[in-house]
Amino acid sequence: FLMSAALLVLWSFLIKYLHIMWLSNIITLYVVIEWEEKQNMKCPFCSSENTRVIDSRPADDNNSIRRRRLCDECNKRFTTYEKVETIPLIVIKKDNNREQYDRSKIESGVLRACHKRPVPAAQISKLVDDVESEIFSREEKEISSDVIGEILMDKIKDLDAVAYVRFASVYREFKDVNTFMNELKKMLDKDKEGSQKNS
Repeated sequence: FLMSAALLVLWSFLIKYLHIMWLSNIITLYVVIEWEEKQNMKCPFCSSENTRVIDSRPADDNNSIRRRRLCDECNKRFTTYEKVETIPLIVIKKDNNREQYDRSKIESGVLRACHKRPVPAAQISKLVDDVESEIFSREEKEISSDVIGEILMDKIKDLDAVAYVRFASVYREFKDVNTFMNELKKMLDKDKEGSQKNS
């Protein structure tokens, strides 16, 4: 009888202990989430640090977290993105010099190619995201600028024909009109083949 009573007391103690541990973990998780979301960021409009998160949701196919923030000083809203920090990638340029990968260089190249074209900013941003994902999925510490250029060419081709020709003319460094026309003919032939297959 005493043994049974002792086991019952021990079992009761274990249940209470585990319940407290479970609650503790939930409270800790809640505090961490609250702490992360309450980290103040300076408002880009008035530079006040009195800002707060009003909405958080996954973005970029769950590769980042999009947070909408409100400034309590000027009442303006702005968006921030939280992404996983990646290992620095080195780009090998055509002259064999090396420099750290810079997303803004890809963005500026695509923006120049799409200048005055009916391409929404969201599509440009997605294209750059796709190029970046393909680059980093190779899990290499170094990558040639030629490889990045070819990936970009392939993506822009599906985005806008004029933007593709513009980008190709700079990237391929066409020496004369004939070379340029040959590249244009290749693109037109591929488009023709694609339309024939779909018909």
